[in-house]
Amino acid sequence: MILKTSPDEIQNYLSDASNFKGSCEAVYIPESIEEIAGLLKEADGSKTPVTIAGNGTGLTGARVPLGGIMISTEKLNRIIEINTEEKYIITEPGVILDTLQKEVNGVNLLYPPDPTEWNCFIGGTIATNASGEKTFKYGPTRNFVEELQVVLASGEIIELKRGMQKAKDYELELTTRSGRTIKIQIPDIRMPAVKNASGYFLKKDMDAIDLFIGSEGTLGVITNIKLRLVDLPENILSSVIFFNSEADAVSFIEEAREISFRTRLEQSDSIDALALEFMDENCLKFLIGDYPQIPADAKASVWFEQETSEENDEKLFNDWADLIARHNGNTETAWFAFSAQDKIKLEEFRHSVSAKANEFIARKKVKKLGTDVAVPDNQFRKFYKDCKTLVNNSGMKFIAYGHFGNSHLHLNMLPSNEEEYNRGKEIYRQICENAVRLGGTISAEHGVGKLKTDYLKMMYGEENVKRMAQIKKALDPNFILGRGTLFKE
Repeated sequence: MILKTSPDEIQNYLSDASNFKGSCEAVYIPESIEEIAGLLKEADGSKTPVTIAGNGTGLTGARVPLGGIMISTEKLNRIIEINTEEKYIITEPGVILDTLQKEVNGVNLLYPPDPTEWNCFIGGTIATNASGEKTFKYGPTRNFVEELQVVLASGEIIELKRGMQKAKDYELELTTRSGRTIKIQIPDIRMPAVKNASGYFLKKDMDAIDLFIGSEGTLGVITNIKLRLVDLPENILSSVIFFNSEADAVSFIEEAREISFRTRLEQSDSIDALALEFMDENCLKFLIGDYPQIPADAKASVWFEQETSEENDEKLFNDWADLIARHNGNTETAWFAFSAQDKIKLEEFRHSVSAKANEFIARKKVKKLGTDVAVPDNQFRKFYKDCKTLVNNSGMKFIAYGHFGNSHLHLNMLPSNEEEYNRGKEIYRQICENAVRLGGTISAEHGVGKLKTDYLKMMYGEENVKRMAQIKKALDPNFILGRGTLFKE
């Protein structure tokens, strides 16, 4: 085990991509489950706060310590098995997503969850139930987690296998490897019917494994993971379309979404998008220095992807071309990927806007002020328009983009100083309030962390958040894990 205590050595562990900063006494880097179990048992005995660290790519401060010690999973970085027949991978939490994807792609398999940041640790993606562009077709990380090994705050180990440990009504029992039984009361709290990563997953008769997916390091340390894989697509049609009207771009996404849902229901050979991603005019202007080929008069862009095969490649291309024409997309200026390298470039274009926003806030030395809200599909068009009106009226600089196929908006305000940041916080609050009022969520994919605890209360109410905290108390009685994440101490 590696121990770091000097300020210079631990500095890089004390912040994340949100530019939120903390402090701790020491960083421990264990190399085995036994070392993690020993560390937690000792910390629990002394009631020392413990923060679990992934690779620092999060945007809500969950991995940022507020005192105590930190445990980094960076040395637990082995891929243990890839099974091509049964289509699964067994891995440790410190494996980088990009590494995992390359390994499974190399044997003609795919791990569908596709977070924007490929430098994240797999353990971190499970702790946040991460998602990304391909969520539109495949859903979030939760859909692909088959087994987890978790070390609890006490140092005890539990093994979770999907389908094997389920709640009876709202009562869940877990048994540790040592034979201790832990009883958990699942509160009856209505979860929003949208893409959601806010608080614990709670449901009648729920699978126990789902409680730990998205728990943001507050219930235990994930040490071993089994993930379901799918066949690598034969080909992917990938394109960025530019529109001279934002309304046309949104209409294009709405019809593509409707056709995709129908295609899946009917199992027909038609448009079925993997991803439907939007950027507004401000995004395009924000990026034009790096991408001078962006049309100067473009008001919005949509990046879409679809799996194809040799048999249907031409038909699907024509189906998409017809859809683009119906919504006045500009096929003359469109970017199409005709090779694997072209496809990577289009992905990099979409991912570059969030990276550039993070660089901006780091340079201005302010915390990130970007929404992660999602609302029901039938509410999204008006919701998006209202959000833009709100921020436009404030005079605040901003960019708006996101997973519009999932009615999921990332509106990033770009404050130049602390005074603008404080003004932006009020706008952010109003956007979250509107999302909740419409039956949506304050966090669709990034989680709550330490920066959004007030918004979790806004979404579920203070009493329901307290009921969530009772679950943590059952598994971590001394509240040593992830103090300040999800629940204010």
